[in-house]
Amino acid sequence: MRKAAVSNRIVFLSVPESLRGQVESKGTFAIDPSIPIPVELAPGETGLDLENLSWEMILSGMIRVIGEDPDDEDADYYRRFVLSVKPNILRELSEAAILKAGNGDYDLALEILAALTGLFPHAPEILLNRALILENRADALARSGMEDEAEAENAAAYGVYRKVLSLSPPYPNGLFNAGFFFMKLRDFSKARDCFSAYIPLADNPEKKEKAQALVREIEIRGLDDGEFRAAYDCIRQGEEEEGLLKIKRFLERRYDVWNGWFLLGWALRRLGRWADGAASFGKALELGGDNSDTRNELAICLMELGDYRAARQELERALRTDPENVKIISNLGVLALKSGNDDEAAGFFRTVLELAPGDPLAREYLAKQEV
Repeated sequence: MRKAAVSNRIVFLSVPESLRGQVESKGTFAIDPSIPIPVELAPGETGLDLENLSWEMILSGMIRVIGEDPDDEDADYYRRFVLSVKPNILRELSEAAILKAGNGDYDLALEILAALTGLFPHAPEILLNRALILENRADALARSGMEDEAEAENAAAYGVYRKVLSLSPPYPNGLFNAGFFFMKLRDFSKARDCFSAYIPLADNPEKKEKAQALVREIEIRGLDDGEFRAAYDCIRQGEEEEGLLKIKRFLERRYDVWNGWFLLGWALRRLGRWADGAASFGKALELGGDNSDTRNELAICLMELGDYRAARQELERALRTDPENVKIISNLGVLALKSGNDDEAAGFFRTVLELAPGDPLAREYLAKQEV
């Protein structure tokens, strides 16, 4: 008995007696011989050699069918079949997806999670892992200076986090991680709401304490102020002058908040007001904003002002805290070029390409060197 294949690499066949016995001997699942099983062929294969039939081919076929058509008439049967053979498959494939994402293979990681969603359509951890992988890919793109692409990935992650936050009952780990996601987007009001919702549900004392501390910090610093968020949105969307007005009004009320000075510096830097931008980033450092982003932005201003020595010091400090940040390494390459050190610049740009093979600036510079 056969079905129409959902993929040209899927074939359907009856369960061989030898495999039927292996499954039913476990006593947890009864084979229905009237339901054909999907088998996934290896790439390039056009037919199935039964002598080479393996569990991996069968399970892969079932997972693919469920993933492509969760409402298939036999989907529930295939789910129970897979779980009888691989009871730990949720953990195993989740770990595989996280490992692939850690190695930069985000597409395969998301494909694995899509397959898991077919098997476990209501598992909140799969949804959260998807959001985290999209967020990680956005971070990688941002480190490479691909801001538009990073923004698109963050938008996709935001869409998944919205689903995570709509779960009933609430998913504590989802609330906790969503809080950090919104902090990164400078949407501190949403971050505060996520952490506040997490606190009464927390079963991890350290995470609960962290959430409480972040809620206090957001409220004490006034980061949930609507004008702060509006200023960030204006600057991000290219409306720097309007953003300047808003962040200055915020700083009139909250002069000692380093995040406000960082936004002010960011707007000034984008407007080419290098000296004012450098002064703002310096104030952010003074008030506690000592991180790689602040030092990288300060270095750009110093570089444009011709203070190459100070710019290099800031970039090297930033790199010590964030050693794989492509933006920082690329800026060291640009600084080396401005200083007339072509060989050193080439070294920095080669490092950039090792971390981000598609980086346009590094590729362009190294291509010119080869001419």
